[in-house]
Amino acid sequence: MGFDFDVIQRSWGYLFRDGMTFTLTLTALAMVGGIVFGTVLAMMRLSSNRVVAGAAGAYVNLMRSIPLVLVIFWFFFLVPYIGAWVVRSPEPIKVGAFYSALITFTMFEAAYYCEIMRAGIQSVARGQVWAGYALGLNYWMTMCKIVLPQAFRNMLPVLLTQTIILFQDTSLVYAIGAYDLLKGFEVAGKNFNRPVETYLVAAVVYFIICFSLSMLVRRLQKRIAIIR
Repeated sequence: MGFDFDVIQRSWGYLFRDGMTFTLTLTALAMVGGIVFGTVLAMMRLSSNRVVAGAAGAYVNLMRSIPLVLVIFWFFFLVPYIGAWVVRSPEPIKVGAFYSALITFTMFEAAYYCEIMRAGIQSVARGQVWAGYALGLNYWMTMCKIVLPQAFRNMLPVLLTQTIILFQDTSLVYAIGAYDLLKGFEVAGKNFNRPVETYLVAAVVYFIICFSLSMLVRRLQKRIAIIR
């Protein structure tokens, strides 16, 4: 079976109109939500309250110990019933594959972003916290104005690396029938009867995107190291 470049051209619309849009949107929104929720979890884990720290730690360890594809299935089937319970509806709420996947990746990736941000917070010198208190700032103002900006800058390369992993993990949404980038390649391969070529192109596309982003992260890491 020869490699037909015409297959790539005819598949272009499938990939970037639907599949690529779905994947990039899901990655971007899950990254933002995961970092925000992960930062909250990190602050909870560093809390002096044992109950708060224990609850956050249990959540992080639970999410990091379960295969992602199982979490995707759980949220896909449970979220409609949870939503129905919240709004007191007798019937399950129709959430859809995209929003189900978004909730799943936000909750799941938050466990990993949590550990990254926790390390970033602990990397900030303790003396800067006391300096914030000396200036009359309370705990939350000190965290928001002094600690978190430095922690985010210090851990930015690691956060972006985890986001690249998130981009790769979004291909698992095929399990709930979502039309992501990989699903676009699959549909193109079936429509044009060229599954080998399209899956090969899919591997090349994923490699180019992830490798390019990795190189950018490496350059950013060197720049941050020079600034520090």
